Amino acid sequence: MLTHQDKTPVNVNGTLYRWPARPVVVVCVDGGDPAYLKQFIAEGSIPNIARFMTQGFSTVADGTVPSFTCPNNMSIITGTPASKHGISGNYYLDVATGKAVVMTGPELLRGDTILAQFANAGAKVVSITAKDKLRRQLGKNLDVSHGSISFSSEHADKCTLAENGITGVLELVGQPLPDMYSMALSLFVLDAGIKLLQQTPRDLMYLSLTDYVQHKYAPHEAEARRFYQALDDRFGKLQQLGALVALTADHGMSDKSDAAGAPNVIWLQDALDAKFGKGAVKVVCPITDAFVAHHGALGGFVRVWCQGKTTPRQVMDAIHGLPGIESVLDKETACRVHDLPADREADVVVISTANVCIGASAADHDLSGLAGHRLRTHGGVSEAKVPMILSEPLNDEYKLKLACAPLKSYQIFEFALNGTAPPKTHASATPTSTTP
Repeated sequence: MLTHQDKTPVNVNGTLYRWPARPVVVVCVDGGDPAYLKQFIAEGSIPNIARFMTQGFSTVADGTVPSFTCPNNMSIITGTPASKHGISGNYYLDVATGKAVVMTGPELLRGDTILAQFANAGAKVVSITAKDKLRRQLGKNLDVSHGSISFSSEHADKCTLAENGITGVLELVGQPLPDMYSMALSLFVLDAGIKLLQQTPRDLMYLSLTDYVQHKYAPHEAEARRFYQALDDRFGKLQQLGALVALTADHGMSDKSDAAGAPNVIWLQDALDAKFGKGAVKVVCPITDAFVAHHGALGGFVRVWCQGKTTPRQVMDAIHGLPGIESVLDKETACRVHDLPADREADVVVISTANVCIGASAADHDLSGLAGHRLRTHGGVSEAKVPMILSEPLNDEYKLKLACAPLKSYQIFEFALNGTAPPKTHASATPTSTTP
């Protein structure tokens, strides 16, 4: 019987990945800003993560800009920047039709996923995400007919063998279908992963959460602490089951409200309409998805397409004078600086400062869902720093690699599979539970 050392490394988009020596569980903590870890480590609230950080490996890595869910999840799952995989937001403008297009279809994702290629090589793979908008892209070309599994918390009650490789998920987890706007949506992902790992050996798992809590609560608030304690408990259980646990985030989170608690917004479409007239430009907010109650489709990164005679230079000159803008880039520069796909990029890219967000027209954004909470959101460079944590230390080869170049969050599978030593047994692997 072949051991993991005898198996041929799997080539995914030009990177060779070693066969896992034990179950490898990569978790994307949606909205997992490093500030939460700093707060709760200092309090002693998350002992399992604290142990990973001291006995394993921990750093802050560069995420993909725009710092949104879809681009970063696709970067992580392909091991490549957005310029390669093509997903540069939740929406982009189809210039042929003039309509914004949802970027969640698997046909829009370029290249292979790490999960699908390992499954093709014979690995048992699991992909679980909170929102179904990600499931189909994460599961692109993943054959679930030979033991692999792909589903979302959102549609956990609708799983079929043909589509998801599993049925009876609610019964397996022993929980009801979670509400879309709750921390339970994320915890269901982790609980399902734990149940599946208990049930039968798995080689690779990708567990992608949702950022409902981080949009609502700052690190000093009790609900954020309760959420992270619940996460920590489950990370400890995954390690206790023999998994190498790898943690990262798709983006951070910034408070973008003013002193009175109102959203600090630049209504860019309104400003440009006043300058050039209606129809001269089209502002698209690529944070937009089907669930906008907690951020009102407001983020720190928007795109502007020129229509008619208005030029990118005219638009850029008009925007440069607005307070709260960090950068205004033409298409070529944006693609070069942020490693984005040129065929899906706008004429002008606008990024706000950490305390400001950008919208299109005030009339197009429903902020009623904020319900008295301060607006916390993401999208810009300010929210592109994310944690990268492994429950095991790096080997010498990857310590050297780390010293030679900036670390990207999309390298987490590479560091987890290639950059750690073979598994060993030690007493410190016993998880500490802080929640029931």
